[in-house]
Amino acid sequence: MKRENKTWLMAFQMVMNIIGGLIAAYGLESVLIPNNVSDGGVTGISIVGSQLTGLPLGIFIGVLNIPFVYLGYKQIGKSFAILSVTGIASLSVGTVIMHRVPTIIEGDALLITVVGGIILGFGMGISLRNGGALDGIDMLAVLLSRKLPFGTSDLILFLNTFVFIVVSTVFGLQGAVLSAIAYFIASKVIHIVEEGLSGAKTFKIITSEPHEMVETIRDRLGRSATLNQIQGAYSKENYYEITCVINRLEERKIKDIIDDVDPKAFVVVYEVTEVKGGNFQKRDIH
Repeated sequence: MKRENKTWLMAFQMVMNIIGGLIAAYGLESVLIPNNVSDGGVTGISIVGSQLTGLPLGIFIGVLNIPFVYLGYKQIGKSFAILSVTGIASLSVGTVIMHRVPTIIEGDALLITVVGGIILGFGMGISLRNGGALDGIDMLAVLLSRKLPFGTSDLILFLNTFVFIVVSTVFGLQGAVLSAIAYFIASKVIHIVEEGLSGAKTFKIITSEPHEMVETIRDRLGRSATLNQIQGAYSKENYYEITCVINRLEERKIKDIIDDVDPKAFVVVYEVTEVKGGNFQKRDIH
């Protein structure tokens, strides 16, 4: 029964990633690209490549995201990679299918960036909320943050600075500035839809299966955790509290782990503004 539920959940998440990719493709093809406005990340580089070569945008999106999906597979897991491939494929095919859809807004630069950013961010947020990702720049920033003394959001901003410099060579300075504004708006929409564009989250888990939970988190997520014995204030019963810090891309997976090991576990999740120190290196899980 549990395996059947997981199959249905995976199928639902794949459908939502397809929808997210199609929504993002519509935002690109009906608002941003016809008005010489780009996106950030791998999609922004893909748009530049498509404009310079005349090849379909979908080809660049699919090919350039391959190494990032592989990194996601090694560091986050197979389900994340499958869902990301589903979303990216949907985005790639969607840009081809919608290439000649009518442009819904023209002329008003402010309206173009706002509407385009909202549509794009909504699609990307749906994908992230359902365990996938439509752009590899986020995955790269998460991985680099473990090696460099910078937060994930700082690295996303830094990497996209170079993307928008590249965009300016095709769309000009005005196009690059509008692209940066559209990306900023999209990031805020993603934050609303997915509850957190970047950074980390702390999971505090009170469970009756502490050792199995810790081992499963280690084996399936590649994360370490701290284990503390606590006592209920009223019941006086002894429990174990597990604390684990994860990045936003791993949230769906740790929730699945908790449901599998102890569905009755008491869980508290809160945002973390910065993570430093520690000698645990997240290992590959495949």
